[in-house]
Amino acid sequence: MNNARGSYTAGSIGGTMLKTGAAMIPATLAISGYNIANTFFVARLGTLPLAAMGFTFPMIMLIGCIYRGLGIGAMTPLAHALGRRNHVKAAKLASAGLLLIIALSAVIGLIGYFSIDWTFRHFGAGREVMPMVHDYMSIWYLGSITGAVSMTCNDFMIATGSTKTASFMMLGGMLLNAALDPLCIFGLLGFPAMGIKGAAAATIFSQAVVSIVLFLLLHYRHRLLNWKIFKWRLLKNSWMVVLRVAFPSIIGILLMPVGNGIITRIVSEFGDDAVAACAAAGRMEVLAFIVPMALGVSLMPMVAQNFGARMYGRINECRRFSMRFAGFFGLLMAVVYLVGARYLPPLFSSDPRVISIMTQYLLIVSWGFGMMEIHRYCGFFYTGCNRPAVAAWLNTLRIVGLLVPFSLLALYCHSLTGLFVARLAADVIAGAVGLWLVSRMTRKLLYDKSTGNIKPCQEPELKTVCLDVE
Repeated sequence: MNNARGSYTAGSIGGTMLKTGAAMIPATLAISGYNIANTFFVARLGTLPLAAMGFTFPMIMLIGCIYRGLGIGAMTPLAHALGRRNHVKAAKLASAGLLLIIALSAVIGLIGYFSIDWTFRHFGAGREVMPMVHDYMSIWYLGSITGAVSMTCNDFMIATGSTKTASFMMLGGMLLNAALDPLCIFGLLGFPAMGIKGAAAATIFSQAVVSIVLFLLLHYRHRLLNWKIFKWRLLKNSWMVVLRVAFPSIIGILLMPVGNGIITRIVSEFGDDAVAACAAAGRMEVLAFIVPMALGVSLMPMVAQNFGARMYGRINECRRFSMRFAGFFGLLMAVVYLVGARYLPPLFSSDPRVISIMTQYLLIVSWGFGMMEIHRYCGFFYTGCNRPAVAAWLNTLRIVGLLVPFSLLALYCHSLTGLFVARLAADVIAGAVGLWLVSRMTRKLLYDKSTGNIKPCQEPELKTVCLDVE
C-alpha cells in the first residue's frame, strides 16, 4: 500500500517545482488537444458541422470552468490534510469532494440536456445547424460527468505529488480521443459512422477510461477513496470545506472567458480584420505560457501542503522562486516575440492590415506576460493558503477593475494601439498589486510583527480545514 503523503513538504523548492513542471508540460499541451482533435475531424464533415462545433465551445468552456473550480475546491483541503500527514482526514475529504462533484455534474448535465434548444437558440444557432448542435451536446451533456471526474481525480493525483502519472493520464486521454475521433465520426474499422455525434462519443469514452484508471489508482495505490457510509454531519462538513474554496474559485475562473468576450466585443468596433488579427495573436500568445502553466500546476498543492504542515518558511521560499521564474521567463518570451513579431504574423495571414495589427499586438502586449503570470500565481498562493476569496478578488481587479475600463477608454479614444496598451497596463498593475499582497501575506504567516519572532501555528484561517471530518 502506498499512502499519499505530503511529498511537497520536503526537499528543494526550486528542484521540486522544476521537476514537476517538466513532468506536466505534456499535460499542458494536451489540455486543448480534445477540442483541436474534434474540430480537425469534424471540419472534414463540412461547414455546418464545423459551425455547430463553434456554437458548442462557449457552453463547454463555461461548464469546464465550473468543474475546474469544483476540482480546486476539493483538491485544496485535501492538500492541507496531506501536508499535515493526516491520511484519514485526507481520504474522507477526497471521497466526499468527489461524491459532491459527481452529484453536481450529474445535475448540471441533466439541466443542460433538457435546455439545449433554448440555450443555443439564444446563442444564435439557426434551424440548419441546430440539429447538429443537439446531436453533439446531447451526448456531451449526459456524459460530462466523465470530464468532471477525470479532472478532479487528476487534481487529486497532483495533490499527492504524482505529477508524472497525472500528466501521462491527461496526455493519454487526449491521444485516445484523437484516435477514436476518425473511427467514430467516419465509421472506420467496423465502427458505426456517427458524424458529429462521434466526436462527442470519442471525448466521453476517452474521459471515462481516464476516470476509471485514476479512480483505481487513488483507491488502491493512494488509499484516498473511502466509500464507507458517511454520517450526514461528516458529509455536510466535508462539503462545506470544499464549497468554501470552490465558489470563489469558480467566480474567479469564470471572469476570464467573460472578460475575453467583452474585449472581443470591444475589438469588433475596430473591424473584422482587427478581430481576426487579435484572435490569431492570442493563439500565438498561448505558447508563451506553456512552461509557466506547467510549473504552476503543482504550485497550488505545494503551497497548500506546506500551509497544512505549517511550514511557512517553505511557502516564502516557494513565493520567491515562483515569482522570479514567472518574471524572468515572461521577459524572455517578450524578447522572443520582439524578435519574432516581424516574421510570425505572415505565417497566419497574407492581409497587410492583419499582419500589421498582429505585429503591434505582439510588440506591446508581450511585455506584460511575466506580470500576468505573476498575477495568476498570486491567486494560487491565496487559494493554497485558504484565502480563496482574495484570489477571486485579484481576478476581479484585473478584469473588472482594470482591463475592461482601460479598454473602454481606448475605444472612446478610437485607438487600437491604446487597446493593446490597456491590456499591458492591466497585466502590469494587477501583477504588481498581487505580488505586493502575496509578499505581505506570506511574511505575516511566518513572523509575528509585534515581536519579530516566528509566529506560533495558531492561524485562524485553518479553522475551516479543521471542521469535523475526522
